[in-house]
Amino acid sequence: MLTLEDIFKSFKLPLTEKRKKLITEAYTFAQKAHGSQKRKSGEDYIQHSIATAIILGKIGMGSKTVSAGLLHDVPEDTEATLLELEKKFGKEISIIVDGVTKLGKIKLRSSREEYFLENLRKMFLAMAADIRVVIIKLADRLHNMRTLQYLPKEKQERIARETMEIYVPIANRLGIGEIKEQLEDLSFKYINPKNYEYVSKLREENYQKGEKYLKKAIKELKNELKKSGVSVIDIYGRAKHLRSLFLKLRRYDMDITRIYDLIAIRIIVPEIADCYEALGIVHRKYHPMVGRIKDYISLPKSNGYQSIHTTIFGPEGKILEVQIRTKKMHDEAEFGIAAHWIYSEKEKSDWKSYIFKYRKAKVPQEELEWVRQLRDWQKEIGRDDEEFIEGLKIDFFKNHIFAFTPMGDIIDLPEEATPIDFAYAIHSEVGNNVVGAKADGKIVTLDYQIKNGQVIDILTSKESKTPSRDWLKFVKTSKARSRIKRELKKDKGY
Repeated sequence: MLTLEDIFKSFKLPLTEKRKKLITEAYTFAQKAHGSQKRKSGEDYIQHSIATAIILGKIGMGSKTVSAGLLHDVPEDTEATLLELEKKFGKEISIIVDGVTKLGKIKLRSSREEYFLENLRKMFLAMAADIRVVIIKLADRLHNMRTLQYLPKEKQERIARETMEIYVPIANRLGIGEIKEQLEDLSFKYINPKNYEYVSKLREENYQKGEKYLKKAIKELKNELKKSGVSVIDIYGRAKHLRSLFLKLRRYDMDITRIYDLIAIRIIVPEIADCYEALGIVHRKYHPMVGRIKDYISLPKSNGYQSIHTTIFGPEGKILEVQIRTKKMHDEAEFGIAAHWIYSEKEKSDWKSYIFKYRKAKVPQEELEWVRQLRDWQKEIGRDDEEFIEGLKIDFFKNHIFAFTPMGDIIDLPEEATPIDFAYAIHSEVGNNVVGAKADGKIVTLDYQIKNGQVIDILTSKESKTPSRDWLKFVKTSKARSRIKRELKKDKGY
């Protein structure tokens, strides 16, 4: 049985008296409000509230968010009101709880696609208003998925599909790997149970076979790094999570011998310079596989993920992946945007050595730029559901690449994006006046598919011009599509 003490143990920030008092008061209020209510599992309802708070504590959220997590079901499932919450805990916490409550009140529409759309709309509005609302909802959903076995089979599959289609992509886009991978594997278990069991068994067998070998490789690398004077915070092995493994197996005809990152070694170091020094040492010790070095530090993934990945021929010539990152990068990979969050408690603290050195830094504006873009674009297209869903498939769910302007600015684009998409991502006027483009210094067509890391130079007309209707046949981003249509309507030719 989970207790208040378990919440305190999970809390990543220093547990000051002020924070402890707030969490204790929220726990007491929630426990009293839920009273003798039970879950389908037969457990006291408060167990779900505590579990949600523990998940939030583990990913580094502050005491107000953890307290809101404890209270998140109170207005909807008990007689206590939002007004009572506001009087007891203040406006900020009551607004967060209200946001979570509203997010849960999604009526089932006439079709599954309309339900999916409405859910996403509400998610985006909540993210734009206060990202903590969505992070609490992710924690709430994770615990619900962990206890899904107590529901009827048809509900299990429906909730698992909703989780896979809505919550997993959102956790991924926010960079919260710790939650995303668990949600994905739990959904996989109920959506595709046969393959889940098959992949689970396959991974377990291969991990057991490679465990002794993995320990040997870790020991050798640890000694090599120590000899070279590289400071290592941690070095350990990790197994690939199940759904990710299944998707990769499908690409390789279910041949496990072609999966090189089934088991990987993760090296955590203090600074960025240490990452590159460690990479050199790893390659000096073991030969790297050509074409398998990925530098996500200089070119991060679209959700902010940073690390260096390399595939090596390890001890006995066996192929093995090594991932190298700083502690900050690791925390951001596991906890995503939560690792940046500004903890709004104002008490002073002297915990100078705490690992979250950036605890007082606000969430970087670019972290949520895509949320604002989607919100603005949604206003622009109004209630055109078909266009909204189609745009989401590209802007939100599709893999992303990075391209550079000649000045070195990074432009985040979906895969298969074109120079026209790139131009509109810079500014509408740039997009409207495109006459040509260069990729890495070479002239390319306007429907050219930009590759990750390319430098794109947009050539524009000095005279104002109208976009071509033909561009709509190949542009990929919702922003480019909506701006082109807007200009064509102005020109009364569309």
